[in-house]
Amino acid sequence: YVKPLHEIDAQIPAHVEWLKKGYADGLFLASGRKIPRTGGVILANYDDADVLQNYLAQDPFRLSGVAKVDLIPFEPTMMVTELKAVL
Repeated sequence: YVKPLHEIDAQIPAHVEWLKKGYADGLFLASGRKIPRTGGVILANYDDADVLQNYLAQDPFRLSGVAKVDLIPFEPTMMVTELKAVL
């Protein structure tokens, strides 16, 4: 987050709707707040980084200027069996 929490909180309803669409579209696997509450994390599964970047650009947190996005690609080398179907 780059703004005070009261500004973040004002954007949460729109952000949650945006997240729901990301889940429905099969793009997001998990999401939640960081502890302490300084931002959040979204675990996404994508084939095309441009598609993900375009979707992230529509995040109400980003559009309202209350948060910035850092995309951190990684290639999992170990995981529980349940994740193998989605990663």
